[in-house]
Amino acid sequence: MPGLLQTPSYAREIFREANPRAGADEIRALVRARMTRQDLFRRACPPDFSTVLCESVVRRRVGASLVMREQLSLLLSHGKRPTSVVQILPLDAGAHGLMGGTLSLLTRQSGVTLAYTEGVRLGGIVEDSAEVRALARSYDVLTASALPPEASAELILNVMEAL
Repeated sequence: MPGLLQTPSYAREIFREANPRAGADEIRALVRARMTRQDLFRRACPPDFSTVLCESVVRRRVGASLVMREQLSLLLSHGKRPTSVVQILPLDAGAHGLMGGTLSLLTRQSGVTLAYTEGVRLGGIVEDSAEVRALARSYDVLTASALPPEASAELILNVMEAL
């Protein structure tokens, strides 16, 4: 689950698993920083946002059922935003060029597109236009294999209701 789409409870569970020696204050600081990045969605004119998530991301239980229901509900609400697209890549879609982490493409009001990549412990914004184009091409190939947004929302809702 990309950090930009995580609830505080989900992020807390992820940070605890990634660093079991971290103290409560360190975990709180990490969660706070992650949640602060999400402020860009609350702006008067939020950026265009598009993401494709592997089906395993919505099916893998992180924390208690309540944590996952809250997380999946947030994901559904993102998919309903007029500036967002959320798609699910089915498990049987096979290998793809972006399996090493998550990628989010964000387009600013000026038309400039940025990429946000995230791994297990690090995330970062990619601004170099050649790199962004290469990542966007890989993303375009990925979206062709993903479920359409409506079918993706239905899958998320079904998983959420099963919890």
